[in-house]
Amino acid sequence: MYRRVKRFIDVVVSLLALALAAFPMAIIATAIRVTMGSPVIYRSTRPGMHGVPFVILKFRTMRHQTYSSSRNGLSEEERLTPLGRWLRSFSLDELPELINVLNGEMSLVGPRPLLTRYLDRYTEEQARRHLVKPGITGWAQINGRNAPTWEEKLQLDRWYVDNQTVLLDLRILLRTLPQVVRRAGISAEGHATMPEFWGSDGENLEP
Repeated sequence: MYRRVKRFIDVVVSLLALALAAFPMAIIATAIRVTMGSPVIYRSTRPGMHGVPFVILKFRTMRHQTYSSSRNGLSEEERLTPLGRWLRSFSLDELPELINVLNGEMSLVGPRPLLTRYLDRYTEEQARRHLVKPGITGWAQINGRNAPTWEEKLQLDRWYVDNQTVLLDLRILLRTLPQVVRRAGISAEGHATMPEFWGSDGENLEP
């Protein structure tokens, strides 16, 4: 019953949100096309429920260029454009994910879909985050967003998996907008979003 109600809420809210956001999304798409060129939409394969891969849709926020004139590799922070930084600060780059929700690949609420290469770096407990659909927002997002450490964020994801209810989902949705407006926890210190996740317990250390 919970999954049926959750899916109903996902479809209804996503349709309403897309209708309301259609004009702003058109303006954002035009601004990206003018300042960064094509493509406007960034596509990336992410693990969904049970680790099944899907293609997430976002507004593009970074330049294609990955190296400087001196052939030094550019960080994500250096590739992030002023427009892209502004879009990320208000989570507007994530508006196309509403299409993923309508397609049933994501939910409005759930653990954020992380990178596929992280799959073999999770502990058994951390991997439980994939027992539910990934979400546009989640328990971790309203409790610090990208400010907490990886260990803390994954613990928050596990808590959500164990305690999910319709009322909790509605609570998370209601708390998301104030969090976005305050622009709290946009990124971890020194990073465009979060540093690379190398695993826990010393099993996967950064080379």
